[in-house]
Formats: sequence, structure tokens, C-alpha cells
Amino acid sequence: MNKIKKERIILGIDPGTTITGYGIIRISGRDPELITIGAIDISKYDDHFLKIKHIFERTLGIIEEYHPDELAIEAPFYGKNVQSMLKLGRAQGAAIAAALSRSVPVFEYAPRKIKMSITGRGSASKEQVASMLMQILKFKDMGVKLDATDGLAAALCHFYQTNNPLGEKKSGSWNDFIKKNPRRVKKQ
Repeated sequence: MNKIKKERIILGIDPGTTITGYGIIRISGRDPELITIGAIDISKYDDHFLKIKHIFERTLGIIEEYHPDELAIEAPFYGKNVQSMLKLGRAQGAAIAAALSRSVPVFEYAPRKIKMSITGRGSASKEQVASMLMQILKFKDMGVKLDATDGLAAALCHFYQTNNPLGEKKSGSWNDFIKKNPRRVKKQ
């Protein structure tokens, strides 16, 4: 069985141009544990570039306070408006830049992948994701914003993707198997 060698802390972020949600989990052993969940409210800023600056600074503050080992971030998706996607990409870039400035590795996940890993349905609603997270991580709804639970979902998705032995790619051929498992091959 795969054992986690040490404690890991994963910061998950759902970038947004009004609210950027985040959640942090600790992995020690096999089970994730909620450390904190919250939101960076940037709705009071009119200037888009000030919003980006605030996302960067707050993300940096979170990183310096909790010292995550990895950042899992939701990828922007194209909805109705290309301008909205560009702004989301900038928000995502600010959070990524903050992580990289502190040498925190970044992992990006599509929204459907995150929802699928938490609920089993890629088309799940934000409410369904939040409800499932409350059950998995055993916390109660304390007026937490859905953007925050989306950030937490990114962190948990990353945990599932990196700790699922069944999710590992299987060898495509005997040659691949031999290359990956030289000790298991008996030479005659």
C-alpha cells in the first residue's frame, strides 16, 4: 500500500473577479483534515488591476501563514463572454504567481474534474459540491461562501488525484512494464 511519507498541506483556490475562494487541507496518514476555508472579497475594488494586486497579496499572506506544500487551482473556463474568461485568467495568474514566488508547486484542474472527484458528477452544482465536502471533511455550514467551498474542492481533488493508486496509469505494453518495474523481471 502507498503510505504518505510526511504531512502535506494543500491550498486550493477558486479564482474569481469578485470573490476568490480558498480552502486548506492537511494530509497526515490517509485522511484529509480541514485546516481553514475562506474567501478573498475583492468586490469593493472598481479597478481590475487593484483586484489582481489584492488577490496576489492575500494569496501570498495565506501561503506565508499556512506554508502549503502544493497549490491546486481551478482552471478558468469559457462561459458566455471572452472578456470574463480573460479576467478570470488574470485572477488565476495572480494566485499562481504568489505560489511560484514562494516555490509552491502548482496543479491546475478543470471545473468538471473537480466536481467529478468530489461528487461523482462533473455537472454537479456548487451546492452539491459544498454538501459533499461538509460530509467528507466533517464540518458544518457556517455561512461559508460557495466560492470558498469551490477552493476547498480544488484542494481535495488534488489530494484524490495524487493519492489514488487506482488512478495511476497502467502500463500500455510489456516494454513499458519492464521499464517501470525492472526489479520484478526475472532474467534467465
